[in-house]
Amino acid sequence: MANIILPVFILLPLLTFLISLFIAGNREKLLSGIAFFAGGIHLLLSAAFIVWWLVNDSIPLNIKEFVIYETPTYEFYIDLYFDRIGAAFLIVGSFLTFLVTIYSRYYLHREKGYKRFFNTILFFFSGYNVIILSGNLETMFTGWEILGLSSFLLIAFYRDRYLPVKNALKVFSIYRIGDVGIVLAMWASHLLWHENIPFIKLQQAELVHHHLETQSAIGLFISIMFLLAAAAKSAQFPFSSWLPRAMEGPTPSSAIFYGSLSVHLGVFLLLRTYPFWEHQFFIRLLIALCGVITAIICTLIARVQSSIKSQVAYGSAAQIGLMFIEISLGLELLALLHFAGNAFLRTYQLLVSPSVVSYLIKEQFFNFIPRKNTIEDSWPKRVEYAIYLLSLKEFNLDKLMDFMVWTPLKRIGKNLDFLSVNVVIAIFIPMYLGGLFLWYTGIQSQLCHAYLPGLFAFIGLLMVFKSFSERKSPLLAWVLILMHYLWTTLAISFNETFAIKESIFYLSGALVSGVLGYLIIRKLKKIEGKIDLNGFYGHIYEYPVMGLWLMLACMGLMGFPISPTFIGVDLVFSHIHYDQLFLAICVTLSFVVTGISLVRLYARIFLGPHIKRYHETPLKSS
Repeated sequence: MANIILPVFILLPLLTFLISLFIAGNREKLLSGIAFFAGGIHLLLSAAFIVWWLVNDSIPLNIKEFVIYETPTYEFYIDLYFDRIGAAFLIVGSFLTFLVTIYSRYYLHREKGYKRFFNTILFFFSGYNVIILSGNLETMFTGWEILGLSSFLLIAFYRDRYLPVKNALKVFSIYRIGDVGIVLAMWASHLLWHENIPFIKLQQAELVHHHLETQSAIGLFISIMFLLAAAAKSAQFPFSSWLPRAMEGPTPSSAIFYGSLSVHLGVFLLLRTYPFWEHQFFIRLLIALCGVITAIICTLIARVQSSIKSQVAYGSAAQIGLMFIEISLGLELLALLHFAGNAFLRTYQLLVSPSVVSYLIKEQFFNFIPRKNTIEDSWPKRVEYAIYLLSLKEFNLDKLMDFMVWTPLKRIGKNLDFLSVNVVIAIFIPMYLGGLFLWYTGIQSQLCHAYLPGLFAFIGLLMVFKSFSERKSPLLAWVLILMHYLWTTLAISFNETFAIKESIFYLSGALVSGVLGYLIIRKLKKIEGKIDLNGFYGHIYEYPVMGLWLMLACMGLMGFPISPTFIGVDLVFSHIHYDQLFLAICVTLSFVVTGISLVRLYARIFLGPHIKRYHETPLKSS
């Protein structure tokens, strides 16, 4: 029974998503009815399956579905796993999605993006089920990427406005930082286990202890990467500031994404990997410290917010901080109960938030009586005022992220202004041809294997940094990203086990998507004339088909599941040796910044207020 039902939990929302793509946007009853049907059937199946599973001794289930790509040294396969952690997240996710579907049928009535909203919700729900039912890191990362893209689409739902698009880019960028953790954890896991390790094997304490005993440094590195991914996904310190920015989307998407389901997936990741790091005291201390700092800071910030959505967002982040503490203490059942309670509460608060605004205004005018004494009055006034001002400024978390991540990236990009088309043709193409000659003829030495992979991967990373900071030419930004794939492939090719057919497989998706995107941008530039990346153009209104195809090209080029590029990224990492940390960091940063650069390019060309003034133009400030 499990072999049939577990895949259905993923396929049901996925199939209804594909069906809804072909329904006209003005058929609201049919669009919402399909989502309502999928949510209802999913909820009934989830409840029935969990009851059946509990009756049958609650034994963890592991199902290896099918192998997508296989070589003599590597196997990429979809694996499903179900235990009490998955059961809790499954039933809560199914119930809340069904509830929000009912609410959205009426809340979004006659909204321009009615079809887009329900398409994206079904798409999100498919990715959510992939994550909570995943049996290995590769399967989990498939759903992880789906959630990242659906988050961007829902936050930028009001795509004719400036702030939703800008905040969608900010949230997507933070998600990509979390991707660093998952990607590097997958790479280090390949080195530690020498296989695509399923989660069910992590339950074997003797096996885990045996591997960590001899390679404790790798085990510590993997655990830190898990914490990085979880903190970014669940808006924990220092990433907490993205959560209220994500509330720019419609209220139902804010409820299901950033109040209940998506924001708790960091908790899920830590619970799922707990058997791996439970005996690493340093990691447990880090997780608890992250939770404590987040709980304190977000509680203080929530108390001074003037927006209900921001209050709920920071309140939710503070509660997730407490869940991190519970997990670090080994209180799995308490963390699951806390997750369910927080998810239901935040969903309710966000869904009633439009009504609460009117209630509070009435209360303020007629019945409001301020408290005479508060706990803060017992503090020294200088401390009280300092904390109040810091809370108003949200503890400068945005500035901290700018200082740590975005300013250095932009500075690096500005220093790469010499990377013009002429320089690429005159210097880097001959270098690339020289590298190809060394690889093809086999004129390689120990020096080549030691330094050339890192050098070539670093050149590819420079191309990506330049693309990220490029403001003048979208064509140049696109071509630089395409070239980075060629440099990365050449870098990995010097590792003796990376066969030519694997190179072709890795490049196939990138080249097809790259050529498609280049032709679309060139055609749009020919029609519209000047197009740069200094602002938002909003061309989606006049060229919706071109916008769709460019989005598909971006998805193929950034390695969206389950494209050849996506599988190729994991394939590339499986050939990076344990002593090639610099190579691994270059390839990981390239993968992450490529996604940010591509989404930024798409958003600036096709989203935001339209450049032509005969279209309705909303104000920049909300």
